Amino acid sequence: MTPENSAAVRLRYEDLLFYAACVCTCWSVCLCVCVCLEGRVCRRGGGGMRTGSIISSSSSTWRWQLSRAMRLALRWFRQCRPQRGGRGGATGTRTGGRLLELWSYSRLLLKSLYFNSLTNSDTLLDCAFEPVYWIVDNVTRWFGVVFVCLVILLTTSVVVIIYLYVLPTILSTYPLHWVVWHLSCGHWLLVMVVFHYYKATTTSPGHSPKDKIHIPSVSICKKCITPKPHRTHHCSICNTCVLKMDHHCPWLNNCVGHFNQRYFFCFCLYMTLGCLYCSVSSKALFLEAYAAIERYYQTPPPTETYTETTAQKSVIFLWVLTSTVSVALGGLTLWHSILISRGETSVERHINNKEAKRLREKGKVFKNPYHHGPVNNWRLLLGVEKRSHWFTRVLLPSSHLPNGDGIKWNFTFTKTDPMAI
Repeated sequence: MTPENSAAVRLRYEDLLFYAACVCTCWSVCLCVCVCLEGRVCRRGGGGMRTGSIISSSSSTWRWQLSRAMRLALRWFRQCRPQRGGRGGATGTRTGGRLLELWSYSRLLLKSLYFNSLTNSDTLLDCAFEPVYWIVDNVTRWFGVVFVCLVILLTTSVVVIIYLYVLPTILSTYPLHWVVWHLSCGHWLLVMVVFHYYKATTTSPGHSPKDKIHIPSVSICKKCITPKPHRTHHCSICNTCVLKMDHHCPWLNNCVGHFNQRYFFCFCLYMTLGCLYCSVSSKALFLEAYAAIERYYQTPPPTETYTETTAQKSVIFLWVLTSTVSVALGGLTLWHSILISRGETSVERHINNKEAKRLREKGKVFKNPYHHGPVNNWRLLLGVEKRSHWFTRVLLPSSHLPNGDGIKWNFTFTKTDPMAI
């Protein structure tokens, strides 16, 4: 067989699995139907004459047509099967060419029922998991309010425990300079967390304008039927296109986009710092409370009041909660820090990886057009235009708007750049 024929016969594993499943399913169904019909006809036959009459009368029904189709299928498979003992190589070549022709024709017929040029394994998986996506979208949409209430409840419980049990211990036992430090740092972190969480949940991420037609866009959203500018993606939970969409955060009950990405990141950063501060500050109290809890199982048990027992359990709850949140949220904050340094969002990260892999196979280099360098990327996100803004816009609460409108973007290269793709 020539290299061209061998290349034509070679199939992708997705096609082969799909064909095998279709053939096995059809063959099994037809075989079961034929067996049932054969048993039904034999059971009805009482004698030779009666059996012959039944068979002749059933030949005009759809059952006989199905049996005939099965015989034709068997005959087709016999014709496709290569013949043994042929004379010379001409017979083998002729049989191989006929087999290849029949197989190509069958493949064309089968693909015409389900396949198009855009179909691949990812599309099939998306179709299979579409019900799961629908459930997740609706659950996230309706439980977003529950998640926000849970964040407020847990944050409030931590603040109450600190004011009731941790802060009195600090004021009564720590030196003056440590008291000033804890009061200043703790309240500064509390103000920053509350401010940025409120702004992240209430600020719109920015949506593609529906009334403006003449805007720079790269495509048309298939769901919104509106122009999609650069870095704009459709959120299936909010059911709208979001400018510079990063992801939909259920803990905010809001999308993270162009106008609230800074609030989201600062909330994650200051919440992580606040949890670390609470965990480290209450470590000594946690060890004392844990040792006291272990003494409960002694005989006789220690005589402690209800207030002391409540304080010990509250300190343990505080330390476990803040330590867990600091680890989990710290990992998320680190991941977004890497994305910001690279000038990407969470959605663009996956898109850029696929595009870089595709261009690498062609011997080309992918360059992110929105990457202006790590320092400049941070300046653009935080809105730092001069040196004093690091204090007034980063270390203090600030409601300044981000750079740009989220529709027009400055690219880092031109068409003459040899590295630009």
